[in-house]
Amino acid sequence: MESTDKPATATEAAPLQPAATAAEYSALQVGLRVLLFAACVSAAVVMGTAKQTEMVSVPGFPPTVRVPFTAKYSHSPAFIYFIAAMSVTGLYSIITTLASISVSRKTKTILLAFALFDVVFVGIVASATGAAGGVAYIGLRGNNHVRWNKICNVYHKFCRHIGSAVAVSLFAAGLLVLLSMISTFTLYKKIR
Repeated sequence: MESTDKPATATEAAPLQPAATAAEYSALQVGLRVLLFAACVSAAVVMGTAKQTEMVSVPGFPPTVRVPFTAKYSHSPAFIYFIAAMSVTGLYSIITTLASISVSRKTKTILLAFALFDVVFVGIVASATGAAGGVAYIGLRGNNHVRWNKICNVYHKFCRHIGSAVAVSLFAAGLLVLLSMISTFTLYKKIR
């Protein structure tokens, strides 16, 4: 009697290839989300520790009269928004990392949620980075037209903290764009 079992052909073995690719994308997403968490926490901590006190001469008084002035992140609403945005994005990255690890088989709904929320958080991080970067640029260069003096020539350490936090948040925004592209591509492969 002849066996009805057929040996696996190349066309039947092909479905195993996308499963391996999905696992690779999942591992890549988990790694990028952990890196995103580290970048967001780093940016928030560096911005939150931005504080410096310097003796500054007061306009209208002799140059020998110097008063201590403190520059802190909490003096600017843009910097406060920056810390809030980085903190929320860090929390989001923890939640999505745990979801990526715990959900072994990603459904279309989960992939769609990842893709949508990744885009939302790109906008949040980009707007916070832009706001903080704009205020930092005014502090670095000043604006002679409206008589805003530059402060980075006095508060060097404070400005280095702000610049470092903005640079790390730009990296976090890039990671979010990459994660958004990966989530969208994974969803596309699943639908197709």
